[in-house]
Amino acid sequence: MQVYKKQSDLLKKTESLIDSRFPGFGINKKQETVRLVYEISKKESTSPENVIKDIALFDFEKIKQHLLKKRYPHAYLHNYLSRPYLPKIALDKGSVLEIKKTRFYPKKIFIEKSAWRSTLADRFRKSFPKAEHSEIKSFKDYLKIHRNSSLKDYNNRRETAFITYENHDFFKRCPCTKKAVGCGYNIFNLSFGCIFECTYCYLQEYTNSPGIIFPSNLDRFFNIFSSHKRPGMRIGTGEFSDSLMLDDITEYSKPIVDFFRKHNDIRFEFKTKSDNIKNLLNVPHAGNIVISWSLNPQKIIDKNEFLTAPLNKRLKSASECIKAGYKAAFHFDPVIYFNGWRREYKKVVDLLFESVRPEDIAWISIGTLRFNPKVKQVIESRFPGNRILDGELLRGFDNKLRYLCVIRRDIYKYMLGLLSRHSKKIPAYLCMEDISMWREMNLRPVAIL
Repeated sequence: MQVYKKQSDLLKKTESLIDSRFPGFGINKKQETVRLVYEISKKESTSPENVIKDIALFDFEKIKQHLLKKRYPHAYLHNYLSRPYLPKIALDKGSVLEIKKTRFYPKKIFIEKSAWRSTLADRFRKSFPKAEHSEIKSFKDYLKIHRNSSLKDYNNRRETAFITYENHDFFKRCPCTKKAVGCGYNIFNLSFGCIFECTYCYLQEYTNSPGIIFPSNLDRFFNIFSSHKRPGMRIGTGEFSDSLMLDDITEYSKPIVDFFRKHNDIRFEFKTKSDNIKNLLNVPHAGNIVISWSLNPQKIIDKNEFLTAPLNKRLKSASECIKAGYKAAFHFDPVIYFNGWRREYKKVVDLLFESVRPEDIAWISIGTLRFNPKVKQVIESRFPGNRILDGELLRGFDNKLRYLCVIRRDIYKYMLGLLSRHSKKIPAYLCMEDISMWREMNLRPVAIL
């Protein structure tokens, strides 16, 4: 809680300073001024007094422009300060996430009546004998009773698991962001919620989820797949959970790999930040299964991807899967912009190609940090000492908070250059970017096969 206290004290100090210095400001003007001074002070590790010491103005718009220039220097330089997002800062001690490096062991497991006798329910009973196992009519009915969920509840979601009988939500097209180029991806909804804690995760939007949901009836997906199947389609899990986070318990990978042996014209992808690959190494496959890992510098993993496997274990797992005949894929997403980012990401790319041959890589994607505006306050509340929000994140073409176009362009150009030094034949694509960025990078928006 030391980090929370430090940021809470900084916020109180900033609010007191703005109240005394600009007593004529109304609520909204104070809110925006406090937000800017607080962020600058936090980012530059300086006092709020030092941030405003050169301000001899009392006109709000001029003060705001002065602070915006200081807070977003790149945006100011490129005349892109028309859409700053300056919500009220609401730090709350009860919302701070305390990272506990313990293995996943839920206290309560709720099992839908229709899934009570399922194989998955039996596995959870055997794996977590000390948990309280309760039957519920349905997850939907449970939510009707337990409607009000707080960030504290979300922080404790690892303590509760739901085993459900899924009726309709297994298959979806990738929910590509508005105005972005799609990559032709299809989603198999395998679980909802994650046992890992990443500061930037967009699942933090779903703070009303009281636990982690596991469907018990994969056979239903297999039965309806033919109605969705298209020749050469690309489908995978990992959009609303981590594909392999609990595969040692769920054993989801075994029936999935076996099913797609009969559909070898389809590419199926498991996305993960784990090293939980034991089942994959012991199941026969048709060579059409891709195991992919999200990659970041270890210093980013240490501070932003809590409870996940370290970089070296992700790469070691990729190497082992390749030896077992699988193709591997990698997602540099999100790339985080910070001092020294070029040096750190070059290390990751070099380590990648020391571990994996180019011909064993199915594809590589690159995406930069982005999230819906309301997630910013969730990140502040759960991770008050985070540094990812220190970047110049402004509302972009899809209304998500993003780095400036000029920064993203620099990142993509550099990352693609690093990759091309090792191989020019690996399919690469940008994630959640508009067509103009694809064209600037000389990439064609075609399906990745």
